[in-house]
Amino acid sequence: MNKTVEFFFDFGSPTSYLAWTQLPQIAAAAGAEIVWRPMLLGGVFKATGNQSPVSIPAKGRYMLQDLARFATRYGVPLAFNPHFPINTLTLMRGAAGYLGTPQFASYVQAMFEALWVQQKNLGKAEVVAEVLVAAGLDVAEFERLVSDEAVKERLKETTEEAIKRGVFGAPSFFVDNQLHFGQDRLDFVAEALQK
Repeated sequence: MNKTVEFFFDFGSPTSYLAWTQLPQIAAAAGAEIVWRPMLLGGVFKATGNQSPVSIPAKGRYMLQDLARFATRYGVPLAFNPHFPINTLTLMRGAAGYLGTPQFASYVQAMFEALWVQQKNLGKAEVVAEVLVAAGLDVAEFERLVSDEAVKERLKETTEEAIKRGVFGAPSFFVDNQLHFGQDRLDFVAEALQK
């Protein structure tokens, strides 16, 4: 059986964005499959007592510099969103709703790039709608998905599972049930997948 890497993420995390730009190549090199696990980071923070590094001024300043360093290393665009933090509940319900469908990859790409490349305010429904249309996704379908009780429950259950398994932030990865936290630990993820 091929190896898998579980990727617990939230669009509101710039480090989740950076991980998303690198993880497909890492998984492909190892012949591994990515198991996408959209979760609600706010729920994880609340349950674990954690908080965004940006809320601590010195750590926040450092993090912004570090994000830029990693974006340069990876050769990917990154523009810190001036609207940060954005409530990602609806966006993550969208990810839970599209999970397992042909639209999932397009949706994830559209949301990550809108937030961390185009600096869009995805806290506004009309801006989300514009991003969906530009990505070729149906706004009415999105609205149906994010209002669906089964989708809401799926996101809640994944978030609760993440907390039970020791997740305290995003991105978090599991390989062979071993937790690796942070996009700056992708080298450990790659090593674990190669074993």
